[in-house]
This record gives sequence, C-alpha cells and structure tokens, in this order.
Amino acid sequence: MTLRVVFAGTPEFALPCFDTLHRLHCAGEITLLGCYTQPDRPAGRGQKMQPSPIKQRALTAQIPVFTPESLKDSTVQAELAALAPDLLVVVAYGQILPKRVLAMPKHGCWNIHASLLPRWRGAAPIQRAIAAGDAQTGVCLMQMRSGLDTGPVLLSESEPIHADDTAASLHDRLSELGASVLANGLKQLLAATLPVAMEQPAEGVSYAHKLEKSEAPLNFQRSALALSQTVRAFLPYPLTETLIAGERVQILRAEAVASAHSCEPGTLLQADKHGILIACADGALRISQLKAGNGKVLSAAEFVNGRPHLKASLGTA
Repeated sequence: MTLRVVFAGTPEFALPCFDTLHRLHCAGEITLLGCYTQPDRPAGRGQKMQPSPIKQRALTAQIPVFTPESLKDSTVQAELAALAPDLLVVVAYGQILPKRVLAMPKHGCWNIHASLLPRWRGAAPIQRAIAAGDAQTGVCLMQMRSGLDTGPVLLSESEPIHADDTAASLHDRLSELGASVLANGLKQLLAATLPVAMEQPAEGVSYAHKLEKSEAPLNFQRSALALSQTVRAFLPYPLTETLIAGERVQILRAEAVASAHSCEPGTLLQADKHGILIACADGALRISQLKAGNGKVLSAAEFVNGRPHLKASLGTA
C-alpha cells in the first residue's frame, strides 16, 4: 500500500512542493488524495475572484481540491478524516491547523518553512532575513505541533543570501530548495529511515511578522545599509517609498554608499544620471530605479530628466 498524502498550500511558493508530490503520485510511490488551499479571493484591478496558484495547478493535475474557509469546522474536519491520510504536508497554507487535524494522520503533519528555525518563525521569514542583513537562511522540514512554527525539525538545508538578493529572488531559490528537502524527507519516510526529530533550541528565537504597508516609508534616521536591505526585502511587495521634492515614489533598486555629508537625514544630496542620493544617519542611499504614482518603472536618469525642478531641491553635501 502506498503512502496516503494530503497537501495543504496556497501561494506560488508552495508549487514546487506540490509538483514533487504529484510526480511521486504519478510514479505510484505515494497516493496524493487531495489538496487543501485558500478559497478564491478578489485580485487585480478589477478585483475579480481568482483561484490560488495551488488550486490552479491541482485542477490541471486532476487532484481533488478543497477550499474551506476554516479547518475548525467539524464538517470540514470530518471530510478530511474521511480521506484517511497517512501524512499531511503543509506549505504556506495560510491557516492554523487545529489540534484535531494535527493528530489525524498516522505520521502527523509536516511543514516546509523558509528559514533556519528557530530564527524567523512566522509569516514573512524571507523578507525579514534580508531586511536584517542575515548572511544565510534556508528551509526546514518540521513536524508540526500547536504553536507558531515551534515543532521539532526533521531536516534542514541552508542557503546563502546574496548581496543583490531581493525577496523575489530568494523566494524562488528557497521554494525549489523546500521541494528538494521535502523529497528527501519522503524518500526517507518511505524507506523507514527518517531522522529523529530535533527539538528547536530555546536560544535564537525570532519572529518574522507579516509585512505591513505602514512599514513602506523609509526612515532616513537609519543607516544607508539598513535601508538598502529594506528596499530589497520589500521587493516585489509592498515596495518601500519616500518623498522626493514633495513627490511620493516607490523604490525598486537602491544601494548604500559611503558619504561624509553633514546634512540632516532625508536631505536630497544629488539628482542626476548617476542616481538620486539621499542623506541617511550613516552614509547615503543612492536610488537607481523607482516608480512615481501609478506610472511605469523609471531609471533614476529618466526620473530626473523629466523633473528639472529637482536641482532646486538639492541640499549641500
């Protein structure tokens, strides 16, 4: 009898893990019983109802899809229990699993989490790692239990954070790495050689709180390095922003530069083809790509060329 698996996931990050399960299903190594994902949500300018990336992929693969608003509902729990899964694999599902659900599968519930636990438990581990200036991160295959990402770790794999990484680029690498770690875990489970689950240490716990749009405005009282990390962490969402000569812009690319200026943080130091330089508490931030309002993405040179008045806004370096 093959291993009976149910998958729970929602965004693009979960797609490689779903694909891994589907390949094993097609190969007859496991039986993928069904896929739980978030209900269709309004999205885009027209706010039309859109299925999640996982729902779209599962329907294409002809895997049964379940979209309950909550797993706390007794009818929903009975429906899941009727599938009789041996294992529930969870990747960025977006719902807390009740204790009854955690206890259903013979092998419990596994979660792929995009950090090296216990650092960056929570909703936005990729973004928080970049914003904090971490040199590396990774993924963990965790045995789920009650509590936010507190379960023991079965397997983990590290991944360096490059100096030019954005949340988007690191997201894609960790998504693929998560699928690799999941495949390794399933291979070992099927061979009955799974490593002993290691409890997370009490030291080093940090929480990756969900990104809020209120965090988007840059605070130039911080160092240029910290702000450049935040710019990369907030790409593609929610994007950092600031005012340049009274005009609100969103920043897509910026770098920290050494500067011995004596200006107040937030002062516009330079605006030319080389970039838009703004004074920080330590150093300066050079913006090279930005977007004004609902307009298109512009290079700093394009932005400056269309706004001759910027020269009048320059401070004294």
